[in-house]
Amino acid sequence: MKQGIHPNSYRKVIFKDMSNGTTFLSRSTAQSSETIVWEDGQEYPVVKLEISNTSHPFYTGKNVLVDTAGRIDKFKKRYEKKTK
Repeated sequence: MKQGIHPNSYRKVIFKDMSNGTTFLSRSTAQSSETIVWEDGQEYPVVKLEISNTSHPFYTGKNVLVDTAGRIDKFKKRYEKKTK
């Protein structure tokens, strides 16, 4: 492995899947101003995710569309065929 190219500022961070509320603790360099209390009673920064392995259709095996902020409706409206 090449020396001096990896960050040294890893810290414990909680990742929260906003589509289903699942949280997990990991190490990351991601910055966050929000914090949350974890199961061990300590407070950690929280990074919000739109989708993770617990909600992604590829990993869950379920064909569920996750619509964040009406993007699917916006796409359909923009590209719907004009019928007269």
